[in-house]
Amino acid sequence: MATRDTGNGGARLPDAVPFDASSVSRLSWELGARVVADDESTRVGRWDHVRSARSLAVFRVTGETVVVRVRTPIGRERFYGVACMDIRDALPRLDDAPSWERAA
Repeated sequence: MATRDTGNGGARLPDAVPFDASSVSRLSWELGARVVADDESTRVGRWDHVRSARSLAVFRVTGETVVVRVRTPIGRERFYGVACMDIRDALPRLDDAPSWERAA
């Protein structure tokens, strides 16, 4: 997978995301967009930030990997590869976060 290193020990999810994952790979926009659009990809859920135009979606792309798509308030998309085991415990925190609401 094509990734970008942040230069400070690896990639991180943006600060607005209310959970952290131990191992995150930043994907290029082209790779991330292609992976989540693939027929084998399944959207797990989508959440909208209540005070901004930011959104977050989680896609299961393999048996052990999800891709998290974060859309910024100005519409840019960023993609992150995360192990399924790291995201399982994080999704309930996202549902409970007062600044995020699950979208239909």
